[in-house]
Amino acid sequence: MTPPRTPQIPVVVLAGFLGSGKTTLLNHLLRNRAGTRIGVIVNDFGAIEIDAMTVSGQVGSTVSLGNGCLCCAVDASELDTFLETLTRPSARLDVIVIEASGLAEPQELVRMLLASDNPHILYGGLVEVVDAAEFGRTRQRHPEIDRHLAVADLVVLNKTDRVGEAERERLRAAVAELSGPAAVISAVHGRIDPELLFDPALRPDHEDKVRQLTFEDLLREEAPGGHEGHDDHLHASYESVDFTSDIPMDPRRFMEFLDSRPDGLYRIKGFVDFGTGDRDNTYALHAVGRFLRFVPRPWARGEQRLTQLVMIGAGIDAAALSAGLAACRADGADRADETGRADAADVERAMWGVLRYVQEQAPEPEVFDAHETADPREAAAEA
Repeated sequence: MTPPRTPQIPVVVLAGFLGSGKTTLLNHLLRNRAGTRIGVIVNDFGAIEIDAMTVSGQVGSTVSLGNGCLCCAVDASELDTFLETLTRPSARLDVIVIEASGLAEPQELVRMLLASDNPHILYGGLVEVVDAAEFGRTRQRHPEIDRHLAVADLVVLNKTDRVGEAERERLRAAVAELSGPAAVISAVHGRIDPELLFDPALRPDHEDKVRQLTFEDLLREEAPGGHEGHDDHLHASYESVDFTSDIPMDPRRFMEFLDSRPDGLYRIKGFVDFGTGDRDNTYALHAVGRFLRFVPRPWARGEQRLTQLVMIGAGIDAAALSAGLAACRADGADRADETGRADAADVERAMWGVLRYVQEQAPEPEVFDAHETADPREAAAEA
């Protein structure tokens, strides 16, 4: 049986103009990480303040935030270097978040990620944070915000507690018009459900090398009562739809479904069985915004052949999505078994649409000699 491969690490770009609440949202993710090890790259210069800790220094500094979470201050030209550092096996990170400078061009960071030769990363989406109370004035000072919203995968309309209900709905409609198919969710103090951006690793704390007072603990202590009072209601901002089928999916119909996925559908993740399209492999699906990738993996011996998908978004029609996926299931002729009733050439042609988005698995992680001289940045990752 083929040994398991190291999964690629999603890289999320967190953007927004000065004062929109990017750092507050990032702190919220860190205190609600549920065992997930987060690497933070700050695309800015000088002193970087992140709530309880101030990372002072020049571009290129790396600081451990505790429990494997890291913070790096980088210039865009050094992005690949730090991604290489953070994706080393010794860092054991589950997700990387790039907090872009308030005056950065987020699409440039996205372009760099998509063009990166690093096989260990996977684009995790562009999240644009918008200050609801200052949106009009921000557009006057920075008209380029329209361009930023147009390329966003998820828009967080933050600080909605500072505007009335009617104004909030007007702003939501205006932002949705500018951001097109992107999901738009409202938030207060940057509180969004981390599962919108990444899957919780649920790693117990005792797995960390040293258990001491951590950055996460400090943040929890700062919150009234030791926790965020409204976190129980974060799920109200979005919807999650599960789909499971023991009938293989027709590749042509499934790709038509993906090509026409509705506005507001932010993430799709899971595994797809294409039946006669590829009997040897299941296809891991990763879709975020407009980004789409399939990664084939051999079926394990005795593994039940299922399609299992989770769809996450805001303002989506759960029943319509479930019905749309159900309609993608292969009918009797398409599901021809080894007797070969299905036209093999037609099935092969139907798979072409899938194969256009296939990305090979990342190579096996390098094996490091425990006695070789450690890179100082790697040492920070292991701290």
